Formats: sequence, structure tokens, C-alpha cells
Amino acid sequence: MMYFSHFIAGTAAAGTPMVLLHGSGGNEHSLVPLAANLAPGAPMLLVRGTVSIDDGFAFFHRRPDNSVDEADIGARIPALAEFISAASVRHEFVKAPIAVGFSNGAIMAAALVLTHPGLLSAAILFRPLSPFLQDFPVRIDGTPVLIIDGEKDSRRSLGDGARLAERLMRAGAVVTHHVLPVGHSITPMDEQIARDWCRSLG
Repeated sequence: MMYFSHFIAGTAAAGTPMVLLHGSGGNEHSLVPLAANLAPGAPMLLVRGTVSIDDGFAFFHRRPDNSVDEADIGARIPALAEFISAASVRHEFVKAPIAVGFSNGAIMAAALVLTHPGLLSAAILFRPLSPFLQDFPVRIDGTPVLIIDGEKDSRRSLGDGARLAERLMRAGAVVTHHVLPVGHSITPMDEQIARDWCRSLG
């Protein structure tokens, strides 16, 4: 499967690059304003999902009951990991990038963190859930991950973010988890928390 991307070099070449993974129905440009607010001037790799859906794209298929198709996401992870790795070399990233994912893209970002240690230096996950039902025998010791859930998110079940946080922590990640009194969409509160968290990475 072929991934389409767009690269924004930014003005802070020494800053940590960001890989943007949009939600269902979005495209590679969907998260640019958000990412520019989180880390002004940072290089950005904008990736388009390969699944056509709702006049846009997604990174993997969902089942009719809206649950994750684990077989599908598992089949797509290697190609996306290879794509990000090659792009990191091609664009001469000074360090492993931070993934910024929303919804479908956040689930895919979590899958990358759990299966490819070292590919990403950190991850910001807005409205995710766990991509897998079982833990992976992989260590991601020290990898910082921010998870932000919406308490009123009708597209998630109670505890989805917490279950992912626990899975990541069992694998060794350093997880910061927030639950906000909001729905599925990213809000100014989300942005403020994520911006402060990015600054704390140094």
C-alpha cells in the first residue's frame, strides 16, 4: 500500500519533527493548524491514510459495530512504519518524530508506539482507544505519551483511554492521561494541555 504525504520544513529545523495522523474522513492537512500551535515552527510530515471513507481517508478499517479491525490495523502497521522511517531519513530528521494523532490516527499512532520502539520519540493521542486486545511483548521504556479523552465523547466507551494508558505503561511508556468534560472534537483545552506537555519534553 502506498502512502501519500506532504512535508513542511518549518522554521525551527532543530526542533523535534511531528508526524500528523488525521482522524476518519480527514486528510493529511487536517491537523496542520493544531500541530503548528503545539510546536510553532517544527518540521511536519503530513500523512494521508490509505482507506477511503466519508469523502476523506482513514488509516485502517473499522468493523460494522465500530470496533477496531485488529487484523486490518496489524496488516497496515509495517508499511506505515517503513514509510515514516524512510521519510525521517529523506528529510534528515535530527531526532525521531513525535506522532500527533486524532481518533483513527491516534489509534494508529498508538499501534506504532506499541510495535516499533524507537520509530517515534513520543506521541500525542487525542480520543484514542487501544488498537489491540492483548499486550505486545515489546518494551518501549521511557517513551512519553500524552492521552486526552473526552468525558462526553459519544464515539468512545467509558475507560477506552484508560485501558490504552495501562497497556502503554505496562510496556514501559511514561503516560500522561487527561479526561476533559468535552466530546469527540479537539478543543482549546486539549490544545493547551498538549502545548504545555510538548514544552515539558524539552
